[in-house]
Parts: sequence; C-alpha cells; structure tokens
Amino acid sequence: MKFLHTSDWHIGRTLNGWSLLEEQKHAFKEILAVAKKEKVDGIIIAGDLYDRTVPSAEAVTTFNQMLQEMNIKENFPVYAIAGNHDGSRRLNYGREWMGFNQLHLNTLLEEAFVPIETEEVQIFLLPFFDPADARVYFLQEGLPEEEVRAIKTLSDALDKVLTKIRTLFNPDKKQVLVTHFAVSPSAEQEIELTSETQSKVGGLATVAVQQFFGFDYVALGHIHTHHASPSQNVRYSGSPVKFNIKEAKSKKGFYIVNITDDVKTEFVELQPQTDLIVLEEEREKLIDSNFYQTQPLNQAWFAIRIKNFDRLAHAGQNLRAYLQKIYGIIVELDFEEKEHVYTSDNKKNIEMMSAEEIVQEFYKKVTGEALTDFQESQVDTAFIRLRGEK
Repeated sequence: MKFLHTSDWHIGRTLNGWSLLEEQKHAFKEILAVAKKEKVDGIIIAGDLYDRTVPSAEAVTTFNQMLQEMNIKENFPVYAIAGNHDGSRRLNYGREWMGFNQLHLNTLLEEAFVPIETEEVQIFLLPFFDPADARVYFLQEGLPEEEVRAIKTLSDALDKVLTKIRTLFNPDKKQVLVTHFAVSPSAEQEIELTSETQSKVGGLATVAVQQFFGFDYVALGHIHTHHASPSQNVRYSGSPVKFNIKEAKSKKGFYIVNITDDVKTEFVELQPQTDLIVLEEEREKLIDSNFYQTQPLNQAWFAIRIKNFDRLAHAGQNLRAYLQKIYGIIVELDFEEKEHVYTSDNKKNIEMMSAEEIVQEFYKKVTGEALTDFQESQVDTAFIRLRGEK
C-alpha cells in the first residue's frame, strides 16, 4: 500500500493578522498533484485540520472544497483524525455517511478501536485525547476503578489505549497508526513545540517513541517539522505551510510511504507560494540598496529584527512604513535596543545639586545622552513656573 502522509494543515491560520488561506490552498494543490502523480492508495491527514475548535466560515468552506477535490473528484480515500486544535464533537458530524465514500474521520477515542481494513493493511485512526478521556472510556468499558484511577498521565493513558489496539491486530496484515501527540526518542527527552503551546495541561506532554512498538508505521501530527521524527518508522510529516518565524528556515513538505514487506519513506518538499524571510540586521544595512536588492522584494513576507537600534535617534519616525516601501509586506517588526553606557561621578551629592542638574543627570542615566539646548530650556521653563518666578 502506498499513501501520502501529511498533517497540521491548520486551515484558517493567520500570521500576525495576515491570512494564510491562499498559502494553504497553494500547498494543497501541490500535495494533490503529487498524490495523483504517485498514484497513492490514500491520503493521511494526522490532525489539526483546522486552526481553531470553532473555525471561520471561510475556513470551513476552504477545507470542504479540499475534501471534495481529494475524495469525490479524484477518488482518493482519506484517513484523517482530530488534533488538539480541532473541535472533536463538531468534526464528528456526518462521519458515518462520509465513511461510505472512504472519507474516514475519527475525532473520538472510542472510534480508534475499529480499524479501517484494506487487503494488506489495518489503519488505526487515534485522534488527540487527554487522560480524562481515557479514564471515562475505560470506566465505561468495565475496567476496575482502581485501574482507572491509576491513569494519571498521558503516558499511562496511551499505554492502555495502544495495548487494547494491539489485541485487534490481524497477523496477516501490516498495521498503521495515525495519531497526534508530541513524541520523543526517549521518555527523558522533550522536543521543542515550535508552533504549539508549551503547556503540559490537557495532554500536551511528551511521550516516548518506545510506546508505539508493534506498528509498522506511525503517521504523526502535532509537531510542525519532519526533522522531529523520533524514529525510522514513527514520523512527523510537519505542516505544509510556515506558521511563524521559528519555522521560517525549515523545509515544509510531506511523506510518500510505501508499505510492502518493509516500509520505505520519501520526503517531498513543498515550494511556498509566498516565502517567509527573517532578517536580523542593523538599520543602516536594512536600508542599504546593496543589501536589500538581494532580497525577494514584494515577493515574500518579511519578519525583521533591527539590531542595535537607537530609539532616541529615530524618535518620531514611522520605520515600519519606511521599510514596507522597500521590502513589501512586513508581518513582524522587532527591535534590539542599543545599550547606552552611562558613567557618573559617584561622589556627587544630590543635596548639593540644583533641580535642573538632577533632571539632567537622570536623563543622561536613562538615555545615555545629554539634554539638548532645547530640552534644557524646557526644563528651565518648567521649574520657573513651578517656583512662581517671573
């Protein structure tokens, strides 16, 4: 069986207010073109179909069109699950009749224990869940209460779930698991969640790859880079689109997975329609034509960090507008402030200083600069008024 493994589409995602829908549509067209060229037997989407549990109408319309094109127009079986960003109950609507057209979408834990059977492979679709979901499920299944109470962590819950799934294995077939968790090479090692919350609440803790023994291939979602894949046959496809500046330099794509007597995988890189470029330079270099002419001006999105920036020297300037005239769309503008070195005479006695001198010293300590003549005149005028002097 040959299938395409992708995940984390996050339809409806924005990048600092900029819609990514056109980028997502472009990536989908590339994915579908490769699926047709490779004549895959199915398309796996390993969770986070949408970016929000209640997606916008535009996001729903876009994803529906994608499903129609894959499943109805091109007749590809689709094997999809809900991720932690998806509204599992909302997505569950209509799954029975969708399954008649080989659009398989599991959003609830109990659905994972009914594999999709092909001639050669059993496909288990295990959606994102948390330990509380597992406790409820196993209690309803008649597991003793003391064993249910022992399910405290995601690792505990996953052990119970995968143990039950293994009892359903057909020894004459290969087994594929599709799921959506942070999986590391070992229990002691954690991985960076580039586009996800760092919180461990709600089941976002890292689990170890050793828990997935017995499966011929595990198609993971949740981490947005394929480089985080914890083993040869337990892989992340990564997201098809760059979602933030942490992902700007990463290669996006998906896997073609061919399961015969063994498992062969090939990563296919996607070319973005609009790339995300991160620049970290000083202001003078950013506005130097010799530098900016080497950049894809008005063709990419730019995230710019201005190094060693002297905010006082450029007070009142609309630097974003100025840079946008050069580069085009700037999705993020950040500053690394210039450090001002201040040296003072520690022997100065504040009681011996005039009010004007105290202000001058304070301003110099904060900014590293002396008051200008105009600023000194304003300070003098203010104190004259305070003293009631003419």
